[in-house]
Amino acid sequence: MSVSYKDYYKLLGVERTAKTEDISKAYKKLARQYHPDLNPGDKQAEEKFKEINEAHEVLKDAEKRRLYDQLGPNWQHGQQFQGEPGFENVHFTFNGKNFDGSGFSDFFETLFGGARGAQFGGQAGPFGGQGGGRTQFGPDPFGGFSSRPRRGRDVEAELPLTLEEVQKGGSRTVSLQGPQGPKTLEVNVPAGIREGAKLRLASQGDPAPGGTPGDLFLRVRYLPHATFRVDGENLQCDVALAPWEAVLGGKVEVPTLEGNVEMQIPAGSSSGRKFRLRGKGLGASGKRGDLLARVMIKTPAQLSEDERELWQKLAETSAFKARA
Repeated sequence: MSVSYKDYYKLLGVERTAKTEDISKAYKKLARQYHPDLNPGDKQAEEKFKEINEAHEVLKDAEKRRLYDQLGPNWQHGQQFQGEPGFENVHFTFNGKNFDGSGFSDFFETLFGGARGAQFGGQAGPFGGQGGGRTQFGPDPFGGFSSRPRRGRDVEAELPLTLEEVQKGGSRTVSLQGPQGPKTLEVNVPAGIREGAKLRLASQGDPAPGGTPGDLFLRVRYLPHATFRVDGENLQCDVALAPWEAVLGGKVEVPTLEGNVEMQIPAGSSSGRKFRLRGKGLGASGKRGDLLARVMIKTPAQLSEDERELWQKLAETSAFKARA
């Protein structure tokens, strides 16, 4: 299989001497431009999106970039090289979205053996660099290069959780659509896990014919909650007070992830005042955040004649000036 050289620097529109932060800026700009969600049905945009992802995958990593840069003085002439067959059926996932087709190019697969994020070391690679720790290259009797053993690609997917599931933790059943069809897995979720954290399921990624499967990484995403807002490990919620509760004080019920608890409201509490319930937020046992309950005074929309008379009498007799 003849594989064409890819100029990753040209794909991202940066110089070969570009710093990592400049590479990342260029990638983010192009990723926004060609993201499939913003270009539905546009195959050219999808292919461009794949190419810039591949370029960024290599150039953001110091070891991958070093190996890539060692291709030699003929890089600008579109160098050709022979790759091992078997790299055709690849795909990749970006933000939980599967992209059908070639995924990373044959160029990438031949150079890195599909080992995303691999540790570099071992035998010399085909271009004077080091082959991936799990995929090693060496000359074959016919002047090409062979790989042994291969490792499947790591896969990332989202794991959406309610806040109650986050705090409780425990075993969860996850159903995923993989290259071999749907599969159901059991995953243990640590109590209080942070949003964005990744859970690794070894050997549950893409398979590799004649090699070992990659890993599956589940990235935690908090589902929106009807009552609570998340601020790091703290939770926030609103608690409605009747006007007389705010004036006179008293005990009111406040929601938590484990059920309602009573909280003492001091007399004269104004709308917007926050009260802290320690240890009622998110996090592991003994290290939980707090719950910040904001009281909001709620007034009746409709009044009976007796109620209206009482409010009128209060307005006439009270010395309180709200805008004083």
